[in-house]
Amino acid sequence: MESGTSSSGKKAMVENLKRYGVISSKRVAQVMEALDRGLFVPVGSSAYVDSPVPIGYNATISAPHMHATCLQLLEDKLQPGMRALDVGSGTGYLTGCFALMVGAEGRVVGVDHIPELVDMSIKNIEKSVAASLLKNGSLSLHVGDGRKGWQEFAPYDAIHVGAAASEIPQPLLDQLKPGGRMVIPLGTYFQELKVIDKNRDGSIKVHTETSVRYVPLTSRDEQIGGF
Repeated sequence: MESGTSSSGKKAMVENLKRYGVISSKRVAQVMEALDRGLFVPVGSSAYVDSPVPIGYNATISAPHMHATCLQLLEDKLQPGMRALDVGSGTGYLTGCFALMVGAEGRVVGVDHIPELVDMSIKNIEKSVAASLLKNGSLSLHVGDGRKGWQEFAPYDAIHVGAAASEIPQPLLDQLKPGGRMVIPLGTYFQELKVIDKNRDGSIKVHTETSVRYVPLTSRDEQIGGF
C-alpha cells in the first residue's frame, strides 16, 4: 500500500517534469508515476525533489530530471520484449523503470560493484510495482564491474551508464545490439551526456545531449576509498 504522501509526491514530481518539458512521452510519465521513487532513496531523504540524493558508498541516485531524460532518450529501445542493461544500478530505481517498460517478456539487468547497494536495490524492488518482474526473472540485479557489462544476456537494445567514464568501455559497445542505443556520461571535470547509436552494420554514431555532473565510473576500491 502506498501512502497518500507518496502518491501525491510522485504525481507532483512527474507533473513538474512535464511542465518544464523534460517529459514529453506518455509512457515515461506513466512509468515514473508507477514506480515510487520514495522506495529507492534513504529514509528521511526528499524523494520527489528534483535533485540527486546521496545513497552511501560515494554514490548518488540521480535527480528525477536526469532519470526522465535517460528514459526519454532510450524509450524506443525499451519496448515490450526488448533487453536493457543498467550499469551502476545503485538503489535500483531506473533499473525498475526499464523493467516496467520492457515487461515480463523483456529482460533487464542491473549491475553495480557495491554488494550492499545490490542487496538494497533488490529489497527496494521487492517493495515496488516491479516486484513480480524480479520474481519471474525478467529483471535481475548483480554484483559486478559494470564497465565489463553483463555478457550473459547480451546483446542489449538499450544500455544506460549511471556514472561518468573517461572513454566508452569497449565491452559495452560490444554488447550493444546493432540498432541499439547507449546513454553514457563522458568526461572528468567537464562531462557531457552522450547518446551512442549502433547502426545495423555495426558502425557507431555519437551525439551530445547535454552537459551533466555524475560521479566517476571507477573501480569498487577507488569508489569506496574516495575519488
